[in-house]
Amino acid sequence: MLRCPNCNSKDIGKIGSHQFYCWSCFIELTVNGDKMSVYQVEEDGTLSSLDDLFFEDEIPEVHAN
Repeated sequence: MLRCPNCNSKDIGKIGSHQFYCWSCFIELTVNGDKMSVYQVEEDGTLSSLDDLFFEDEIPEVHAN
């Protein structure tokens, strides 16, 4: 089960083939293979990367069951 790296919620919705949305803290997640990227959705609909806040050196691997 995929969990949000920000709030640890399981309330994740799928919005694309590799894109997910956390309904608890309103961030977007992109999973490509075993890599995850995290984005904030801005008021105009653009995405701002939050990877530098969540992942210091390397983007973590995702293990979805």
